[in-house]
Amino acid sequence: MSQLQRWQTSDRLPPDLKEILDNYSATELKEAFSGELEFGTAGMRGLLGAGPNRMNIFTVGKANLAYGKYLLKKFKNNVKVAIAYDNRHYSQEFAMSCARQLAKLGIVSYVFDSLRPTPELSFAVSYLNCQGGIVITASHNPKEYNGYKVYDETGCQLTPDKVDEVIDFVKEIKDELLLDFSLTSEEEKYIKIINQEVDIPYQEAVLSIQLQPQIEKDLKIVFSPQHGTAYPLLDNIFKKAGYDVVLVKSQTSFDPDFSQTKSPNPEDPAAYEAALKLAHEVKADIILTTDPDADRMGIVVLHQGEYHYLTGNQGGTILLEYILSTRKKLGLLPDYGVIYNTIVTSDAGEKVAALYNVATDKTLTGFKFIGEKIRLALENNGPYFLMGYEESYGYLLADFARDKDALQSCLMVAEAANYYKGMGLTLIDVLNQVFQKVGAHHEVTESLSFPGSAGLKQIAKIMSTLRNLKLDNIAGNKIVYKEDYLTSEREANGATTKLDFPISDVLKYGFEDGSWVAVRPSGTEPKCKLYYCIVGDANQLETKYQEYQSALHQLIDV
Repeated sequence: MSQLQRWQTSDRLPPDLKEILDNYSATELKEAFSGELEFGTAGMRGLLGAGPNRMNIFTVGKANLAYGKYLLKKFKNNVKVAIAYDNRHYSQEFAMSCARQLAKLGIVSYVFDSLRPTPELSFAVSYLNCQGGIVITASHNPKEYNGYKVYDETGCQLTPDKVDEVIDFVKEIKDELLLDFSLTSEEEKYIKIINQEVDIPYQEAVLSIQLQPQIEKDLKIVFSPQHGTAYPLLDNIFKKAGYDVVLVKSQTSFDPDFSQTKSPNPEDPAAYEAALKLAHEVKADIILTTDPDADRMGIVVLHQGEYHYLTGNQGGTILLEYILSTRKKLGLLPDYGVIYNTIVTSDAGEKVAALYNVATDKTLTGFKFIGEKIRLALENNGPYFLMGYEESYGYLLADFARDKDALQSCLMVAEAANYYKGMGLTLIDVLNQVFQKVGAHHEVTESLSFPGSAGLKQIAKIMSTLRNLKLDNIAGNKIVYKEDYLTSEREANGATTKLDFPISDVLKYGFEDGSWVAVRPSGTEPKCKLYYCIVGDANQLETKYQEYQSALHQLIDV
């Protein structure tokens, strides 16, 4: 109630926030004024609206002022920050308010003149010799959301140790409603508007990742940016590379309401409805789609007359097979190569990498950890980075960006599909060939939604329930190891060892047959995520998955 009264009596609320506040229901008031949006390891993301627990100019400003102070503490002076934003409601307004705040601190901002992909922002940080970066985006979340992500001087999202320093500055700001966004004419000079000076070199960098650009293009692609930032840049890249691309034109407008798509999330089959219809009409070989900020991408493949969705794990496995086999053929496979993926990514990719004597280094979920691994490898002259990816449809193939890059990924998938088509194969054929070598894998990521403050309590209860259970099997399958990343402990063969990872609320169970399941709260959405990696006889994988799923649901009472 004290939070609510502070906002209701403030004379600093702009008319739009005042109207939202006046029209809140009792439930909405409780959700918007109970607690505050947290600045965490993925930045800040939440519902748009009035109140300290909603995304608005004041809550974004509070986090941004803290980030600016962190940069000044670390770099002292001559600090520069690149800023990009997506198509969502208030994205441009939040971006400009961030630039104004930084200007008051004497920090120069390079703000893109219109929406740009998140990976281009990551590229821009190093290209413009900035000390930090900001993206205003809620990624693949529904239209009611927006978010604020921050980057370090390498173009990598802040790792937890750096986030903790920002949070210390956040705690010093007692009243976000008193933040000042006005500028003097002298302060306005700290804001620089940019456009083609970064677009062109980034586009050239993406085109440079091609391994076999000389092969004749015989591939028809249907592409949708889901109303987001990949268009027109990715369309230009495809055309320069020589590909035949058919756009889902109804989804190329920068629509914050996503009115022409049922979902902007490549993980959701509903996102492909319009693209599938078009693909049938033009007889496309593949469908590619990106999420609104163009860091994630999804793939649908024409195989034996039908279109098949690929999961993020399957896409990663196919990309690895193509990249590593092609590099080997061309004599470009280094002796000391590495791929990076996460503790909840399928084991199939690791097994493919091993076939080519390439190491796999696993991280926690979150591409910032992969970006940090790349930095450390460069500083230590190895290992040589070959690819990084997560099961959640995010891939990175070249380190000129340090966040997942859907533009790189789409171009490489197109190259792989085109190459294999010339051999009479689809990407599904390639996946099946890989499984013949490393064993069949069936991976599923299940998201259980628990909205609101009550939902957060339910997710915490699920994790607590699992931790307190003394399990020796799930669905009759013997547990051979349990990993708890909150306590940093691994239990196997009656012994407990320490895990060398930052602390994270994740539980993972491994079984005798090589399968595993994992459970974790989402860091960006009110969801609890269940991960399944099932291995064995290809004809039994779906049945085994359903058995694991049913047993796990019973354990956590959902």
